[in-house]
Amino acid sequence: MTHEMLKGSNVPLDAAAVRAVLRWSPGPGVPDVDASALLLGADGRVRFDEDFVFYNQPSHPSGAVRMLPKRREDDALTDTVEADLSGLEASVDQVVLAASSDGGTFAHVPDLRIVLYDAAAGEDAQALASFHVRPETGEETAMICGELYRRGEGWKFRAVAQGYPTGLLGLTTAFGISVEEDGLEEAGPEAAGAEPGTPGAEPGASGGPAALSVPVQATAPPASLDPPRPPARSPQDPARSPAESPAPVPEDATQAISAPAAAAAFPAAPPAPPLPPTAPPAYGYPHPGGAQPAYGYPGPPPAPAYGDPGGGPAYGYPHPAPQPVPAGAGAPVPDPEFRLPPMGPQFQR
Repeated sequence: MTHEMLKGSNVPLDAAAVRAVLRWSPGPGVPDVDASALLLGADGRVRFDEDFVFYNQPSHPSGAVRMLPKRREDDALTDTVEADLSGLEASVDQVVLAASSDGGTFAHVPDLRIVLYDAAAGEDAQALASFHVRPETGEETAMICGELYRRGEGWKFRAVAQGYPTGLLGLTTAFGISVEEDGLEEAGPEAAGAEPGTPGAEPGASGGPAALSVPVQATAPPASLDPPRPPARSPQDPARSPAESPAPVPEDATQAISAPAAAAAFPAAPPAPPLPPTAPPAYGYPHPGGAQPAYGYPGPPPAPAYGDPGGGPAYGYPHPAPQPVPAGAGAPVPDPEFRLPPMGPQFQR
């Protein structure tokens, strides 16, 4: 009798090997689903990257866990993981059974279910347990459907239904798978040599060890806010236009620079702004144009007094010595009409 499980419940397994079948209903707009398995140690993490079994690595190096081809059964598609529990190494404490969607979220995958069978009982064996996997938020692109784990000397199965919106990459890195983003490929069943939904197409059938790659959605970097800058060019670049070429600088600092070179190296300063109109001077201040100064302000030098030849020294200061006049050359002629002015009584005898 098939045991229908609820989320969080567990059931003991009496079989030495189990076949975990992931089943869903295909249709228009339904993304393809791929099963996978992770072998974990006692610390809940993978021991090495080969502990991840999926479409690009369909078999574990020990051979105890392997992928089976996808099949179509009536109105459903299936992807299967087979695990030999008795053949697992003692360091393997848990086998996580996961699913990932390609082309959409699990909200668009109807009737997703994981069913466990006894691998030694054949195709017509009755199911040991069945669990209807339902996403919680609808944004999940990877799901932990259930887990096989050791309990004493035997094994048990627990229904989990834990989702990851970050896809298979987020799920695997959470369990210690080291993935280099530079080496990631958008790998799927097509990259491994199989077509999604094609019966009998086995992942990894192209031959050779498949690379450990998981689907990643690359995002473009944000555009720069700065305007693009022109590429830097050397002064010897022949493509530089004459307007872009710098003015030659003489090797000697004291060497004169020609006028065109100096004009190119030192551009002329912008012209000075025009001066504001001058207001007329206030009352009492000197006026331009030779106008008379106001009262109390110094004016132009006075004209020489009567009898002063002008430009000579002031009264009481020595005069320059008279220059000798050659005889017969410009001798002064006495004025016959010259008369002394009348003298005062103090000078009369």
